[in-house]
Amino acid sequence: MKEATGELSTTVIAVVAIGLIATLFATIVLPMIRTQIDAGIHCAAAVNCECAEGSNTCECQYYEEDEEGHSILSENKIQCPNKNGDR
Repeated sequence: MKEATGELSTTVIAVVAIGLIATLFATIVLPMIRTQIDAGIHCAAAVNCECAEGSNTCECQYYEEDEEGHSILSENKIQCPNKNGDR
């Protein structure tokens, strides 16, 4: 009986640990990954970039789709890496 209780305790600990790791991933890591992917997509198609002299970043606009699927220039701005004045 002691062996069965020990295995059950180990299983419960493993399930709780997996649940904690999954929760941590879903609440912290996954949103950070999505933010980085979105920033990369928007910076790849950035327009109207304003880069300060000697700055490593530029403030840019990007196109997004409206409810009807039309591309419109976003009023939001995003910080993109300065590509040596390529923009």
